[in-house]
Amino acid sequence: MNRIDRLTAILIQLQSQRIIRAQEIADRFEISLRTVYRDIRALEEAGVPIGAEAGIGYFLADGYRLPPVHFTPEEARAMLVSGKLVSQLTDASVQKYHQNALFKIKSVLKTEQQEMLNDLENRVAVLNPPNQQPDELHLEKIQQALLNCQVVEMDYFSPSSGQFTRRGIEPIGMVYYGDAWHIIAYCQLRQDYRDFRLDRMSKLDVTNQKYHLCDRLNLEQYLDRQSQMTDTVLVKVRFQSVVIRFVGQDRYRYGFVQEKEVEDGVEYWFLVSHIEHFARWLLMYGNGVTIISPPSLSDMMQKLVHELIRHYGDNND
Repeated sequence: MNRIDRLTAILIQLQSQRIIRAQEIADRFEISLRTVYRDIRALEEAGVPIGAEAGIGYFLADGYRLPPVHFTPEEARAMLVSGKLVSQLTDASVQKYHQNALFKIKSVLKTEQQEMLNDLENRVAVLNPPNQQPDELHLEKIQQALLNCQVVEMDYFSPSSGQFTRRGIEPIGMVYYGDAWHIIAYCQLRQDYRDFRLDRMSKLDVTNQKYHLCDRLNLEQYLDRQSQMTDTVLVKVRFQSVVIRFVGQDRYRYGFVQEKEVEDGVEYWFLVSHIEHFARWLLMYGNGVTIISPPSLSDMMQKLVHELIRHYGDNND
């Protein structure tokens, strides 16, 4: 990137946040702090009103804004792809606002870029969305609660009990994993941090009750704590060649670690926290999978198979 392009990009970065640290600029463009200081001075000499707070960072004077930004073809295409993902992995409220943002972005594109996106629109798709996300995941409300430190009250469905319980929670972060959106929060009922799936929430309300972030873990601290507390078991299984193609990306949802080719198949290693859940996944592969370790997994598979035999045997009677 030449210096003119970098100066323009730094100016856009300054406009994107209230205050930017010099180290953030240096990291983004892979330049030294000395170069950052020179670039900031060059922008100031060009008449850009840049302020600075010692030891904190740089900021643009209130009211100063760049004219509409022009996007490169690569940036425009990236926005189109992100829109496809948003349409499948979020709920109706986020989709609406993202669509509005895309309209605004397209409005400042050159004609040939608009035509390129229109042509590409029908050639990019995200198929088979996991779990078929419901229309209402409360994503907009959860974001509001996170930003304003507001307590959320909702009915939460527990698969183990098959019942809803009314909860008051203090959100600390949102995470997407395991094909679902989760909210990490301090649960007032359990007096501890909990991981809640948004698709199990009902009758959700953002209350006027506030909580203090200084009294709670942040998302990074929570995830770090969980990684140290998680009780996992190393599982080794061998899939025969005839079923490997059906395993596909599913293995990544079950703690996949590594693989190696063996005679007539592939050996997979997993870090598993719930043996029964993992065993139920293996059942679909029948005699196409062999358990190497641990013995507890073999015991669980036998238990599940015997339950199926009794169930269908009783039905045949």
